[in-house]
Amino acid sequence: MLTFEQKKEIIGRFSELTEKPISMNRLNYHFEGSNYEKKIVVEKLHPNGNGFVYVGDLLAYKADDKGLVNIRDFTEQQLVEVIEDSIVYLTEVDEPKAEVVIEESWKNASDDQLLLVQEDPYWNVYHAFNLEESFGTREDAEQYLKEEGFKKSK
Repeated sequence: MLTFEQKKEIIGRFSELTEKPISMNRLNYHFEGSNYEKKIVVEKLHPNGNGFVYVGDLLAYKADDKGLVNIRDFTEQQLVEVIEDSIVYLTEVDEPKAEVVIEESWKNASDDQLLLVQEDPYWNVYHAFNLEESFGTREDAEQYLKEEGFKKSK
């Protein structure tokens, strides 16, 4: 087991962390670059060697309900890795992905119009706001439209 001083030295290698003393000679290490409200990476590092690192809901760790993993018995390599993972976790922001919707207009000889719309995982055919048919693949939907006498509008 690493001593308190050894853990302090390892944590101190991370220049992005700021040491902040708290009660009972314990230390917290804050990460001001966090993209979240959560700023503390290492919590309650105690002179007896006990302490916690915030890992949120990372599956690689068995964290408690607050997202903390106990580092009491961690090796140097494990401590470095968990701190690196915590910093990455607090840095990365899941950007909302723009929904890609494919919508095509199809017309027949009578100038009736249907819409072919991709709505994962289906390809739906609409007449105005009414769903006419739903297909598992684009090919099936296009085959249906062609069989019904529709052609893709330009």
